[in-house]
Amino acid sequence: MTTDFEIAHAAKLKPIAEVAADLGIPEHAISLYGRHSAKIGLDFVRSESQRRDGKLILVTAITPTASGEGKTVVTIGLGDGLNRLGKKAVVCLREPSLGPCFGIKGGATGGGHAQVVPREQINLHFTGDFHAISAANNLLAALVDNHIYRGDSPVLDPRRISWRRTVDISDRALRQITISQGGKANGLPREDGFDIVPASEVMSSFCLASDLADLEQRLARLIVGWTSDRQPVMARDLQASGAMSALLRDALAPNLVQTLENNPALVHGGAFANIAHGCNSIIATQTALALGDYVVEEAGFGADLGAEKFFNIKCRQVGLVPAATVIVVTLSTLKAHGGVTENDLAKENPDAVARGIPNLLRHIEIVKTFGVPFVVAINRYVTDTDAEIATVQRAVRELGAAAIVSNQWSEGGRGAEALAEQVVDLAEGAEAGFKLLYPDDMPLLEKAETIATRIYGADGLTMDEDVRSQFRRLDEEGYGHLPICMAKTQLSLTADPLRKGVPTGFTVAIRELRLAAGAGFVVALTGDILTMPGLPRHPAAHHIRLNERGEIEGIP
Repeated sequence: MTTDFEIAHAAKLKPIAEVAADLGIPEHAISLYGRHSAKIGLDFVRSESQRRDGKLILVTAITPTASGEGKTVVTIGLGDGLNRLGKKAVVCLREPSLGPCFGIKGGATGGGHAQVVPREQINLHFTGDFHAISAANNLLAALVDNHIYRGDSPVLDPRRISWRRTVDISDRALRQITISQGGKANGLPREDGFDIVPASEVMSSFCLASDLADLEQRLARLIVGWTSDRQPVMARDLQASGAMSALLRDALAPNLVQTLENNPALVHGGAFANIAHGCNSIIATQTALALGDYVVEEAGFGADLGAEKFFNIKCRQVGLVPAATVIVVTLSTLKAHGGVTENDLAKENPDAVARGIPNLLRHIEIVKTFGVPFVVAINRYVTDTDAEIATVQRAVRELGAAAIVSNQWSEGGRGAEALAEQVVDLAEGAEAGFKLLYPDDMPLLEKAETIATRIYGADGLTMDEDVRSQFRRLDEEGYGHLPICMAKTQLSLTADPLRKGVPTGFTVAIRELRLAAGAGFVVALTGDILTMPGLPRHPAAHHIRLNERGEIEGIP
């Protein structure tokens, strides 16, 4: 079978300046990163961003399993399919993190005949955005420790430092560390730790910033710790936001690449959806909406995570109104939720598909909660059978909706034309009745309870009195208007990754709150969710290498 690597390297790519010109971007407005990647200048972005003529299409999925759902593949294929229908469509994706790339998930540029390219560059260093975000984050960390060492005012309580360092590699050994060992000259010893870059608040602030001025304001609001009398100390108190903004200036310009069919794709920002808000940058979305008729955007993991945060955080902050949602499903994932073991997923089993369908129906209900019209995309595998497909289509048809088989992996945009036609019908049909899940003025604890009960199907929340006090204190300190960003496992509707399907009779345990004042939300950490992943027993890094031509091979 032809590999993703072989398909991508056989493609005839356009010079990225031609892709930009086709999109209406003049050559002077781009900065080239090789022949096939470019950044779109912020001056051009600023001049275009007031227009939002395009229709915004969200791509989400059901609860993922190890077999995969293919949101990225469907997003890219749908963009190509819309362009084949004569629509000017732009794909918006997040930048891949090195953690999953070298870890368990592999690359994030699609697969088969639905890829964005150049795949190896995008999956690895790309245009350096992640490195800039890591540098800005760690500059602030260094300024925090220098502030303590110099005894500057306001006086930080070393026991109440909340700012952590970052690195874009999954490294469990760095989750909790002790710094400043070796004597007085090296600073005050204290506990510290690392988060992976997509979990950094700098990443979230970067992704949610509308321009450089907004970014600097967000960075200034970052809380690094508290004084002994519990007064917050912010990055602006350490005079850090200017230098951080300087490090991020070039990174904030959105990245332009292309699909295998030479259609435009903006790949920019990379917040994780299980521990952050899981969407590409607002700047990329606004730029795409100004330049395209349709913008196809992916949000991470299932509708309980990426879609909920896309609606409640991103759309809330910018006033975006999505025109339609695509819910991606694979039959193997449905069978996994229906109790089939990994070794038997390729075998025909309509009964197991039927047992897994309640998970799909739950995600449909989540999307319907926000009043957005939807279509189900069956991301077809070669092992799928007509009887299994009919089982899904029948269940969705009973809801008055459609489940469209999409073959973009094997056929590219041509295989996604039927899905594209359905999306156009939804987006250009009746006005979407989009609504947020909760109002700004709802207390923070009620917001978290609303997400748990109405989105996850939980009976409620559990937490100790310290967390309840945190909720009350944040409301009292003027942060009650912020949305909640639930940090939860992607592998279940519950906080327990082992509970598949649609569990009932459960509660969600919140163990900690983190105020992300710069990003503009409150993070609620649930269950055993971690902000620094570890590598699996057999990491993808074992198989990545340079071939005899110096090309990078082995990225899944």
